Amino acid sequence: MLITEYLERNARLYGQEIALVEISPSEERDNAVTWRDFNLIENANPDAPYRREMTWREFDRRANRFANLLLSRGLQRGTKVAILLMNCLEWLPVYFGVLKAGCIAVPMNFRYASDEIKYCLELADAQVLVFGPEFISRMDAIADDLPGLKMMFHAGKNGPAYAEDCLKLMNFCSSSQPPVEMTPEDYAAIYFSSGTTGFPKAILHNHRALTCACEVEQRHHGQTRDDVFLCIPPLYHTGAKMHWFGSLLSGSKAVLLRGVKPEWILRAVTEERCTVVWLLVPWAQDLLDAIEAGKVDLSHYYLDQWRLMHIGAQPVPPSLIHRWKKVFPHHQYDTNYGLSESIGPGCVHLGVENIHKVGAIGVPGYQWEAKIVNPDGSEVEKGDVGELIVRGPGVMLEYYKNPEATAEVLKDGWLYTGDMARQDEDGFIFLVDRKKDVVISGGENLYPVQIEDYLRGYDKIKDVAVIGLPDARLGEIAAAIVEIKENVECTVEDIQHFCEGLPRYKRPRKVIFDKVPRNPTGKIEKPVLRQKYCAGRLVESQITG
Repeated sequence: MLITEYLERNARLYGQEIALVEISPSEERDNAVTWRDFNLIENANPDAPYRREMTWREFDRRANRFANLLLSRGLQRGTKVAILLMNCLEWLPVYFGVLKAGCIAVPMNFRYASDEIKYCLELADAQVLVFGPEFISRMDAIADDLPGLKMMFHAGKNGPAYAEDCLKLMNFCSSSQPPVEMTPEDYAAIYFSSGTTGFPKAILHNHRALTCACEVEQRHHGQTRDDVFLCIPPLYHTGAKMHWFGSLLSGSKAVLLRGVKPEWILRAVTEERCTVVWLLVPWAQDLLDAIEAGKVDLSHYYLDQWRLMHIGAQPVPPSLIHRWKKVFPHHQYDTNYGLSESIGPGCVHLGVENIHKVGAIGVPGYQWEAKIVNPDGSEVEKGDVGELIVRGPGVMLEYYKNPEATAEVLKDGWLYTGDMARQDEDGFIFLVDRKKDVVISGGENLYPVQIEDYLRGYDKIKDVAVIGLPDARLGEIAAAIVEIKENVECTVEDIQHFCEGLPRYKRPRKVIFDKVPRNPTGKIEKPVLRQKYCAGRLVESQITG
């Protein structure tokens, strides 16, 4: 089946059941009323509803309406349609409308500045853009300098003059299935890399890859129609959307929560009876910190139905999961490894049955293969470190308009991930670090993730990032940027003392107290830290606060 056919099936079989819920909490409303109470308040702000919901039938009809709107404007198969929206109830119907029209969906990062929006629109050859009210000021700056765009749609009220109101226009379009034939090999979507090394690359996938993501996610986490998935990460990213694909395949409800505060997450789980929650490392950390500090009382929430917590998008510290299991001993746990180049999560996953292997990213996922190789492509000896490569039906077709970059990572059907890893005697894969992040100090290879995992075991540390700084004698040294927990005192000497448990050569030679920057998908923005602390200068081998 094509992924659009799953939506059509759900509309046919479960039409009156709730498919999507959007919750937009605010502290004022949270203190004044419950979410259910707010739904009953008359004259609520229509531009920022507190809770909205959509049935499977309405979901499919809205997707059809948007598809027919695009077709009515003469769009051809393969036209690129960019989506620049915050998580909202409109996001997925727009996405599926693009696919149903035979066009190529181009989801865009909602943190992009104006120049990045322009760059990505031009890189993807987008001819249509759908954007939300949050982006008007950014679009104002570039609207007259986008010659490739044929039309712009605004999803909301009071849009700018240069964009049409697509939600209003959709009301005049047919809700019937558009007459477009598609095959699994047709191009479906262009996603963008996270851009941690500069401007992002455009990643092209076909419909077969999207269907693969559905099957992999549902196979790994066993979603049934009784499950309710809480989706917090941004839908423009493959991770959030591909995990939601398990709900699509099983015909079960999903909740889009626009906020990451611990109390909001717990209230959403309680109010919507969520059973599956996917978190990023910082959110899980914040939730545990709030519980342990007494800021959140779990007795105020109904959490018995919550069966699975899983994490992906970045290395997961084992210490975090051990803490989690102490607080939530009945939870199943899984970690998922993937890249946008491999249609998001699941090409490697731990598996809920393998909690004894916490720290590993797992084994090859459903329909996937994985190997760890030397620079020449030969497999390393078990236990040795090499580059992780994966192969399966979700591997990208190419970096769009970038054959050189494509040739660097696609070889004989294998995707070279750029991640260094090792495999234990049982076949479980452990991430060591990104190839480009390895620190070579005095001839020794230091893997920052290993040092970070160790430091996160210190109860005064909230977050940590380890980078290499240039050094006149050793070439590079490992520097730890340490973010301390709120209202906690910690000195450089405290960090030094804790690091005595590490081999001497792995101990960070410089400690800097600062906030650890992360992007919307939870990955540490190490280029930001390198630019801040080591651009164009050598440092001495020392530890400073």
